[in-house]
Amino acid sequence: MKGIILHGGAGTRLRPITHTGPKQLIPIANKPMSQYALEYLTDSGIRDIAIILGNIFPERVKEYYGDGSRFNCNINYIKQGEPLGIAHAISLAKDFVGDEKFTVVLGDNLIGGDIKEFTFKFENSDYDAFLLLSETTHPKDFGIARFSEDGKLVELIEKPKEPPSNYAITGIYYFNDKIFDHIEKLKPSRRGELEITEAIQSLINSGANVGYSIIDTWWKDTGTVNDILAANRLVLDRTDHSTESSNIQGKVMIGKNSRISDDSLVRGPAAIGNGVVIEDGAFIGPYSSIGDNCVIRKASIENSIVMKNSYIDTDNTIVDSIIGESTKIMCVDNMKPNGKRMMIGENSIIYI
Repeated sequence: MKGIILHGGAGTRLRPITHTGPKQLIPIANKPMSQYALEYLTDSGIRDIAIILGNIFPERVKEYYGDGSRFNCNINYIKQGEPLGIAHAISLAKDFVGDEKFTVVLGDNLIGGDIKEFTFKFENSDYDAFLLLSETTHPKDFGIARFSEDGKLVELIEKPKEPPSNYAITGIYYFNDKIFDHIEKLKPSRRGELEITEAIQSLINSGANVGYSIIDTWWKDTGTVNDILAANRLVLDRTDHSTESSNIQGKVMIGKNSRISDDSLVRGPAAIGNGVVIEDGAFIGPYSSIGDNCVIRKASIENSIVMKNSYIDTDNTIVDSIIGESTKIMCVDNMKPNGKRMMIGENSIIYI
């Protein structure tokens, strides 16, 4: 089998962070969220993987993943450019896939487990397509499955006003090469995209063998800041790193060459990257991830993601936040005139 990771999309709801890089590289517990997708594939034994690139700094994706050798796989890159839909992105991988079965994973979706059993099930079956579903409390926000009385998948409905079930498509798909014929027949939807739900529906209507499984772990579509912070909490909860000392409490992952002063405190679950300095009475609270080479002084930080190379020196408390790479947050006590000084990107929200 081969694997495909979709790494496009505009990420408009995550600006200004996505002005300088694709949302799939935003770290969850100090690991780019699309790396989880890559590991779902490699842990299932899939070694030939294509990453479908968007037009938001695709070179940063190539720089991070390279040829895939450090992730024990072979990575090919395919340029999609404009976000014209999941089905369009999959169609670009037709030559890469050939006549093999393949798995598609959205690079901004996470689940609380792996996909080994589903991969094995599909690979050793006569299914033409196979979907992973997850129960949701917000079915109006997702593509939702409708089942017959005997449990057969009969219809997929995108963001239904009256959902026929609470089971959402998770963004993990399995296909054989039949899907390409059905994608070719699609016309753009009202939002100008080729919808994968329509292609799968076409498969179902043609009598193809389309199956599904319902995952029994959590699933997160990380489209908003709150979704990303929730995913960060869920992943940190799974860590088994347990440390107890005068300045480290609970489950805390600590990278190489990081230093926490005796008068500071890190309380897990939390993730501290490599080369991090935490000092001057700083407090890193539960569900926080601090990226590589950050310096945190005085500040209290809780339920937040601080990306690499950032410098925070303030006696303020930072909560429920995502701090972009190489950001500086500093005290203004000794600056004149006294007041808040800001350089704020487009679509930012500031609470003072």
